[in-house]
Amino acid sequence: MKFFKSFKEGLSKTKDNIVTKVRKAVGAAAKVDDDLLDNIEEILIEGDVGVSATMKIIDNLKERVADENIKDPAKILDVLKDEIAGIVKSDRDPTVLDPMHHPEVWLIMGVNGTGKTTSVGKLAKLFADLGKKTMIAACDTFRAAAVDQLEVWARRSGVEMVRAKEGSDPAAVAFDAASAAKARGMDVLLVDTAGRLHTKAHLMDELKKIKRVVAKVVPEESIKAKLVLDGTTGQNALSQVKIFTDAVGGVDGLVVTKLDGTAKGGVVIAIAEEMSVPIDFVGLGEQIDDLKPFDPESYVEALFE
Repeated sequence: MKFFKSFKEGLSKTKDNIVTKVRKAVGAAAKVDDDLLDNIEEILIEGDVGVSATMKIIDNLKERVADENIKDPAKILDVLKDEIAGIVKSDRDPTVLDPMHHPEVWLIMGVNGTGKTTSVGKLAKLFADLGKKTMIAACDTFRAAAVDQLEVWARRSGVEMVRAKEGSDPAAVAFDAASAAKARGMDVLLVDTAGRLHTKAHLMDELKKIKRVVAKVVPEESIKAKLVLDGTTGQNALSQVKIFTDAVGGVDGLVVTKLDGTAKGGVVIAIAEEMSVPIDFVGLGEQIDDLKPFDPESYVEALFE
């Protein structure tokens, strides 16, 4: 219930942008016909559900309308809910760490302004609350404000933090942090990397270097690349997933932030359909506890409530 309440409040703008509009279209329709389905298709695409996911949903809607002989427009909402639930369905629990590979080292990356550093702080609190021994590495060494911000998060979460002098080599800081995390028996090390434009090759190379250096301390299977996406960017998030995946040799999970402040939360459906990378966490507010493990059932229920 707690998860559902968070999703319901956080996704209210997305609900208005998609399901409320579909509900109005259904209410105004006299029958289930191509005009109604075309209208729903347009609403989904404009709601950042993405072309691929929208086409799949509409094709399945048409098939079910024919197979189940659906005449009542109101029943389309139940079918639409089923189809979206099928796309985002997942039984993954991103808070479960592999006991065979401790510490897990999470490289938290993303373009500038996605809420990356804040997400690191919130993840630290989440894991600390779960009883996991957690450490933060401040590897955004060129932005003093990021390090200071992380220090505040670390204190609030009661977790350890490794930092270095401003301008230090981020890979060297990551190496020291991984060594400390291993020596102190940490469960998870959260590495805050500098925000970087995915068009800058030398910055993407720096990420590869951090990963290589950390692999000298822990097995490669212990290193997880987590990409933070700004939910307000809609379809642009998809291209970022593709580019970062290529740059670091794979992304293990996504953190989609700022869903509470946008009507573009339909991008979650697009990501689930088009990307082979799971959504692990979503940001549904500004408070320290407002980063939640992605719960597909709560997401769908919140949209259709």
